[in-house]
Amino acid sequence: MKQTPAAPLPPPDERRRLREAGALTQAQVAERVGVSLETVQAWESGRTTPRGRTRETYAQLLRAVVDRTGGQEPEEAQDMTALQSTVESARTLTPAQAFDALYAFCAPALVRQTFLLTGRRELARESVERAFQHAWQRWPEVARDRDPAGWVRAAAYDFALSPWHRFRPRYRHPEPPPSDAFDRALLEVLLKLPPTQRRTLVLYDGVGLDLPETAAETEASTPAAANRLLDARTAVAARLPDLSDPTELHRCLAELASTERLRAAKPVQVRDGGERRARFWTRAAIAFTVALIGTTALTLRTAPTQYEPAVPPGATVRGVPPRMAPGPLSEMDLELREKLRTQMQSGPERLVPQGT
Repeated sequence: MKQTPAAPLPPPDERRRLREAGALTQAQVAERVGVSLETVQAWESGRTTPRGRTRETYAQLLRAVVDRTGGQEPEEAQDMTALQSTVESARTLTPAQAFDALYAFCAPALVRQTFLLTGRRELARESVERAFQHAWQRWPEVARDRDPAGWVRAAAYDFALSPWHRFRPRYRHPEPPPSDAFDRALLEVLLKLPPTQRRTLVLYDGVGLDLPETAAETEASTPAAANRLLDARTAVAARLPDLSDPTELHRCLAELASTERLRAAKPVQVRDGGERRARFWTRAAIAFTVALIGTTALTLRTAPTQYEPAVPPGATVRGVPPRMAPGPLSEMDLELREKLRTQMQSGPERLVPQGT
């Protein structure tokens, strides 16, 4: 009997990337495939591999995600297909090709996620570009990371939520809100949340990470991340009661992110920008070092070469009467002053004062 070949599946990391690109949670994938949540988590972590009909259903779901995403974003679908076709030969890719594949696969969705954190379209694009530029500068480290997409996502979120943006003139005024009234209300509620709660909500209910991964990416313990998530959901439900259901909240977050037609720059432009930024800071560091060396050399040139003692304090010279300060008159001085006042002046006429 001829055995039917098993349906091809991407590696575990790419399974999760496809699920995130399709705005699906692990619970939704488990429901559609007909397995438990723990089984989907094991598939995405690489602990187990689906078999039989379950494998075919899971592979069809992933292909449907690629097709559906391709219908909305043709360029993204082409990039994801190219990424999947080069997964097996990833070791033969040059660093630039590997970076371009990661950027093409993650950047479009990451820009939309960052928009949920900031409410600013230009800041979302800038944050993602800066994160990938930083990744390109440290590409050997990022390429060996267990989750390169998570590394870039954490860097983009950190830059987007930096409090220093409020001092930049270009970001002092708010951008036009979404056209839909419900989307405006949801975005307003998100922006009123504390940054830690907003980030946790987007990662868990928006991206679809599980609680331990969300806690690790936000640098918090699992109980702390759970409390932040509950507080954020309570705040959103208090303003928008229709979003008290986590599934509905996830759907609305995905729709809000997909409504904004945000385009990321080309990977070549990002790499060139990162290299220009690296060259600028390298030249600035060299110029500062040269200035410091010149200042040190000038100081050594003009500094005294021998010890010069300080001027000693003044001392009293013998034979010179000390300076006397004015004080009360003695008896002799008082008698002389009285005599001068009472007796008539004698002498040449020119020395005698004339009365008026």
